[in-house]
Amino acid sequence: MSLLSEEREIILSNEYVDAFDFEEVEEFVKSASKELFISHHFKNKSKNKGKMLVQPRGGFPTYKQQFALYEFFVDANVDVLPLTIDSNTRLNDYGTAQKMLRLSEENDMDMLNGYPLVNHGYRTTRKMITHFNKPVSLRHGTPDARLLIETAIASGIFEIEGGPITYLLPYSKNFPLDKAFLYWKYVERVCANYSKLNQPINRESFGPLTATLVPPSITIVIQLLEMMLSLEEGVKSFSVSFSQQGSMLQDIVTGAVIKKMAKHYAEQIGCSDASIHLVYHQWMGAFPTNKDYAEQLINMSTVIASMVGADKIITKTREEATGIPTKEANAKTVADTQYTLRILNGLPNVVDEQEEEILTQEVSAIMEAVFNDPADTLWRKIFNSIKNGIIDVPFSPHIINRNEMITIRDANKNIRIIDRGNVPIPEHCFAFEKSHCDLNKDTTSIVNDIIHDIGIMQ
Repeated sequence: MSLLSEEREIILSNEYVDAFDFEEVEEFVKSASKELFISHHFKNKSKNKGKMLVQPRGGFPTYKQQFALYEFFVDANVDVLPLTIDSNTRLNDYGTAQKMLRLSEENDMDMLNGYPLVNHGYRTTRKMITHFNKPVSLRHGTPDARLLIETAIASGIFEIEGGPITYLLPYSKNFPLDKAFLYWKYVERVCANYSKLNQPINRESFGPLTATLVPPSITIVIQLLEMMLSLEEGVKSFSVSFSQQGSMLQDIVTGAVIKKMAKHYAEQIGCSDASIHLVYHQWMGAFPTNKDYAEQLINMSTVIASMVGADKIITKTREEATGIPTKEANAKTVADTQYTLRILNGLPNVVDEQEEEILTQEVSAIMEAVFNDPADTLWRKIFNSIKNGIIDVPFSPHIINRNEMITIRDANKNIRIIDRGNVPIPEHCFAFEKSHCDLNKDTTSIVNDIIHDIGIMQ
């Protein structure tokens, strides 16, 4: 018995899990409709120079509500359906999720902030997914997603978001990072194994991170490293992503650099046969409470996604600042985004060459420092680099993250590094970053600027 099979047996012996029939699941994946695989749609898009795919967020506790949400999305012309998981499941607390699901069903009231997939089980969920016959993307934020991913793939969900860095540093304070790397290695192997049966299962990294003044170099480095960890386990379809940063110029440069470097590093590890895609998240920071402004911001995000040549855009809603969006608000934003994309029909992409060169050099320097760590495996090199502050995510709550890097916006709203901490940003790049900022102010004024910059869109 392989190590993976042994681990699988332990994970699936959980008391809240229906018995898995792996032969049946394999047969299902083998004969599943190609329409359920986002990798199939990406392939068609690049072949036919098609428009980018539109995907909202959304998850409700009960099967009935989730089904109704999908009906709304289909009417709004959605390309990719979301399945957002509740936070009890994210924390592997399936017992509480079970209780809250029952209460939600009995009282017709949302007692969970998403869909408890493990408790619903794959047999039930598969009925809904095959009914709509559209690709579904699993959005979850789980450091230990092994059971969740087994259930998702058995349900017909063939796109899995997240990774050991992007689903840990922004969300968790204490969860051990080394364990997260090993749990995600399991996820990558499961995805790679199932990918051999039909179309590839697509893995997608979570680019927004803390969504708070993260400089593009850090975002890109983490995207590249999660891509490499995934590809080295045999995954053949991967999406790197980032979110709107507040400066159109910086977004366009980020899009150009991430595409170029993802291709480069995939080739470096002998994985040029893997298909790499780009996903753009509409604004992930604090949203304006004025709903008209919120709609303008969403439209602006869509324009930028078109300019960076994204393969998929993930939408937000005008209700973002006031609570969990309704299905109506979610459907409206899908329809609006589809309309904006239709009238845009592609846009010129003019990249600032100096900014692109500086960002490329910053990313290359950090990647080189990670690879130079003496550890014997890539995940250990990354682990040490986070611990040593070579990778540092601003405003991460996790105890292992140094939080020594300080960033601020310049007059043109670009995110600039004013204290690099232990991140090996080359001297001339650091000088370039600082030259765009007024650093003669006192500390209080700089702190006030940072607070202002966090709420820039409100």
